[in-house]
Amino acid sequence: MPFDLDPYLSARRQLVEDALAARLTALDETPAALLEAMRYSLLGGGKRLRPILALAACEAVGAPAERALDAACALEFIHTYSLIHDDLPAMDDDDFRRGRPTLHKAVGEAMAILAGDALLTEAFRVAAARRGVDPAGTAEVLFELARAAGAEGMVGGQALDVAATLGRPTLEELERLHRKKTGDLLLCAVRAGARVGGASEVQLASLTTYGRALGLAFQIVDDVLDVTADLATLGKDPGSDREAGKTTFVDLLGVDGARRRAAEVMDAGLLALGPLGAAAEPLRALARYTVDRDR
Repeated sequence: MPFDLDPYLSARRQLVEDALAARLTALDETPAALLEAMRYSLLGGGKRLRPILALAACEAVGAPAERALDAACALEFIHTYSLIHDDLPAMDDDDFRRGRPTLHKAVGEAMAILAGDALLTEAFRVAAARRGVDPAGTAEVLFELARAAGAEGMVGGQALDVAATLGRPTLEELERLHRKKTGDLLLCAVRAGARVGGASEVQLASLTTYGRALGLAFQIVDDVLDVTADLATLGKDPGSDREAGKTTFVDLLGVDGARRRAAEVMDAGLLALGPLGAAAEPLRALARYTVDRDR
């Protein structure tokens, strides 16, 4: 019987939403305006793909999803910070995110920058909480979070993205850019969940191949949606990358070619899940969702 992703996503998303709200509530000494700005963006909806991937990877190696909740929340803190800063006038200058005004439109640029800074920093405190995870596993997760979010990962990818407006990258260069900008944090989600779940080296290697493929496929589909979806469906300004002069996978491959490339990449990642058996079925369904999604 095919795995039914919808109830799985609903249950895991609720688990994540409750955990995120609880971790914000715990910041009881935070200035009210800053906390409200953090809450606006962090609890303002979204797919919660990164934290759900962490939970699913933890389950795939035989541990309960709850063991990965701290890592999952830390990932969403970091992802939300990146969206806040990406939307700023100095970066993508977007007006909408998740169907609402972007944070700098709602509270001003200064408070938006501070909210992003706070979410990034607090992510590491959340990840270090160590509920049910041994110290060595926590240290590994913290190291991987820092690498995925920092100069060699997401921030480095964003720097490449800024520079890419000055020329037309090759397909190989574009894939490298997006592996850093988007893919590394998705890969980190899978690896973090696996690590706190006690994955063996064989399991971690399989999940790493899967996570790397999913990260690239996700961005390719994002580029397709940027030219095929509207604001109501996408929840953010469509076509903003093209207006900013950025080269996308659609520019290099066309819409159909980009869709095919995403499917090819993800098929290779799915093959790597073979050794994990039925326990990885949610991850397989998430991969299909990533490639087939319309938002």
